[in-house]
This record gives sequence, structure tokens and C-alpha cells, in this order.
Amino acid sequence: MQNINDIRRPIIISGPCSAESPEQVMDTAKRLKAIGKVNILRAGIWKPRTRPNSFEGVGAIGLQWLIDAGKEVDLPVITEVANAQHVEVALKAGFKKLWIGARTSVNPFTVQEIADALEGTGVEMLVKNPINPDLNLWIGAIERFQNAGLDSVNAIHRGFSSFKSERYRNEPMWEIPIGLRTEFPNIKLICDPSHICGRRDILEEVSQKAIDLAFDGLMIESHITPDEAWSDAKQQITPEVLGELLNNLIVRDVETDDQAFFDSLETLRGKINEIDEELVELIAKRMGIVEEIGAFKKMQNITILQPERWEEIKNLQFAAADKANLSKKFIIKYLEAIHQESIRHQTSVMNRK
Repeated sequence: MQNINDIRRPIIISGPCSAESPEQVMDTAKRLKAIGKVNILRAGIWKPRTRPNSFEGVGAIGLQWLIDAGKEVDLPVITEVANAQHVEVALKAGFKKLWIGARTSVNPFTVQEIADALEGTGVEMLVKNPINPDLNLWIGAIERFQNAGLDSVNAIHRGFSSFKSERYRNEPMWEIPIGLRTEFPNIKLICDPSHICGRRDILEEVSQKAIDLAFDGLMIESHITPDEAWSDAKQQITPEVLGELLNNLIVRDVETDDQAFFDSLETLRGKINEIDEELVELIAKRMGIVEEIGAFKKMQNITILQPERWEEIKNLQFAAADKANLSKKFIIKYLEAIHQESIRHQTSVMNRK
């Protein structure tokens, strides 16, 4: 059976959010096979839900449905496990590929129990990011499976829960999976647009963004009748719609051996390095003025934080950013960083004897 690490980019994992019946799983598998681009068949057997009395999966009986469907269409299968007992039952059913979800990876104790249950099995493991945007938790979960001796441990980015998001079910926060890739440059990084989006209409947009960021593949939920799905109906698409989405994707090379390209790239990168150096010098000059202001505040015995001035700075920069075609989200992050550094410098002045 083909190892995830040996599948050519982009790796495509698809299937229903939840296994509902043997007929539904089999029909989905056959229609996905017809697309010709799906590498791994997925289905949720156990579904950890936020609130009780929701559909929490068909349970162990569904494992054989998925195994049978995979054999019928000659595709490897994968499912989610959330505790050591799930692992035991899934291994007995014949599963060679598993993943843990966001609600599991957030808990190091549970992750360790699952890792202990998998030690010596040779199972391929995919680790979804934890619910909250904590890179170290994600790194730790991956390390626990690596320490258990599993040769194939890779990652799934499904976005992060936030109190309120106008666009996404789970905010992608792309900088976090990019940080993970920096920590583990050799692992496969799969994007889960279904859980990032929570809706069908932006699946293709997010999928393309992931591929453009050099993700190795996509996990997209598909269902034969999405509107009738027992869980996460709004984010699932039919196998045929998935096929259209995959046909529309532009898959660019991660690397090239074109020397002329590298020469041009190095020239442009050199210019960026010069600008970055100038930016640091300007920020340092700004902090020097900040310290002068801090000295005046100390003399007058007034607080470091001046809310009206802070609002004035933000409004001025928002207007300038709009004219310069810079996103408000970026400017907010930039200003918050500048503001915190300014407070640090003025605090130093205030406490100086």
C-alpha cells in the first residue's frame, strides 16, 4: 500500500465527514475513484462533537464499511481516532493510516496515550493542528508520535477556532502552518479547506491558497448528497464538484533548476534585504523619539498609555495603508507590535533612576 510520503504532490484525501451506511460509503468511494485524482479515501467513524445529543458517528461498525470500500476501488483508507481504545479497534480492522483531530491534539495526555498505543505498529499518522493557535502544542503532538517510533508522521492544517470570524469557520492563520514547516521541513503538510471554510463557496479559493503556499495536499470532504449529510452538511461537496475543483487548481512547482530565474530572484531579494535594513533603522530612530517622549512624561508624572493618541495613530495609519494597498489586518498587527515595543522603551525610561 502506497505510503503518504511517496504520493506525488498534490496528495488528495477525500470522503464523507461521517460514515452513515455501507451503501453511502461505497457509493462515495466509487464516485471519487472515477475522478482519478483522489489518493486516499476518508470517513469519520467517531465524531467528537462540541455538544451532547449531536450525531457522534456510527462507531466501530463503520470501520469495515470503509475497509470494504477501499478494497473495492483500490484506494488506501484513513479515519480519525480520539483515544487509545479507538486505536485498538481500528488496528484490528486493518487500518494502516490514521489521523487525530483538533480536539485531541490540544491535550498532550491523550496524544501520549494514543502514541503509546501505536508504538511499533508502523501506522502512518496525520496530526491536525490543535483548536487554539498554539504552534508548540502542534509541534509537541507530532514529536510524541515520532518518539513512538512511527516513520511516517505528517500534519493537517484545519484552521483555528476564534470567537468571531466573518469569513471562516476556523481562521486559517497561515503563518502558523508555515512556522510548523520551518520546524519540520521534511514532513508532508496537508490543508483541510473543509474545516477552514465551513461552507462550500470558498473551498476552491482556500484550496488554491494552500497549494500556492507549497502545501503538499488537500483533505476535502465529499458526500453523495451533501445537503442530507448527518454532520457538517454545509461544507461538503459531491465527488463530481470535487473533480471540478481539482481540475481548476493551478499546481505550481515548488522548485526549479532554471539558473536565470535564480539570478533574477537573488537580485530582487537583495533589494528587499536593503529595504528591510532601512526599515529596522527607521524603527530604531522612531524608538529613540519614543524614549524622548517617555522622558517628558516622566517629568510631568503622566501615564505611558495615552488612549487618544493611540487612536489618532491608528486612524492615520489605516488611511495611509488604504492608499498604499496594504490590508487593515496587516497594519493592525504591525501597529500592535510597534505599540508594545514603544511601551517597553518608555517603561524603561520611566523606571530609570
